[in-house]
Parts: sequence; C-alpha cells; structure tokens
Amino acid sequence: MNFVINQRAVALGRYILKTRQTVRQVAGVYGISKSTVHFDVSKRLKKIDYNLYLKTKKILNKNFEEKHLRGGEATRKKYLKNK
Repeated sequence: MNFVINQRAVALGRYILKTRQTVRQVAGVYGISKSTVHFDVSKRLKKIDYNLYLKTKKILNKNFEEKHLRGGEATRKKYLKNK
C-alpha cells in the first residue's frame, strides 16, 4: 500500500510540473481530494524525491499567489454572463 501511495505522490508531482495546473485541477483529473493532492506533494514528495518537491513547490507557490486573480476573473465572467 505504501508503495502505491509513494508512486501516486511522484506521479502528482510530475503532472503538476508538466502541466502547471492548480491543486484543484489536478485533484479533478486524478479523482482525489485536493487535500490528498496537497499532502502528497507537500509532505510525502519531500521525503521521496526532494528535487521534484522543490520544483513542484515553486509552481504551487506561484499558483497560490495568483489565486485571487483567477477568482476575480471567474467572478467577472459570471456577472458578464448574467447580463
């Protein structure tokens, strides 16, 4: 079981690195919760593959910094659609 979880953590890290998607988007693709994705790439991946963890962490931090911009854009589109 632990081997499967470690493989999932590495796969999630590689997928985030390749696509630069948010935790929420990755969770949707893999069919797991965003909490699981976040835990896998921030805690488990750090112990399994530190270099992949560092690269993934940069992307997650960038996505976190841009979160308010994406939310604002979604709200703007919502209200434009309702007019």
